[in-house]
Amino acid sequence: MIVLGVVFFGILLLYFFYNPSSSNHFPQCPFLTATGYYCTGCGSQRALHDLLHLDIIGVAKHNLLFIPAFLLIAYHWVRSYAPVKGKESLPDLIYHPKTPMLLLIIITLFTIFRNIDLYPFTLLAPE
Repeated sequence: MIVLGVVFFGILLLYFFYNPSSSNHFPQCPFLTATGYYCTGCGSQRALHDLLHLDIIGVAKHNLLFIPAFLLIAYHWVRSYAPVKGKESLPDLIYHPKTPMLLLIIITLFTIFRNIDLYPFTLLAPE
């Protein structure tokens, strides 16, 4: 678990100090390269760099879905791995029988909408 934490911290340091927008050392999206269309994750590397620099507007410009995804992952981590002693853990807001279908619908619609070349859908495309 310690090794995993060190690797995770190292990756965060890499994204903090190196901007994926101006570096060729970061992987390109294979879906975008193959099809010319944006996938759900396109812009996430740049969004992570912006988030580490507390540039929320930049995060939203690169991948609007990154913000709620980050918040859900953070909530899950806090709920799962950092319980408060002597108290019940946070309520389970994520795991519901309808959650997988809801996430699939959101991700599918986001991917379709960000590839429509008309305003306001162009706002969803990464800059």
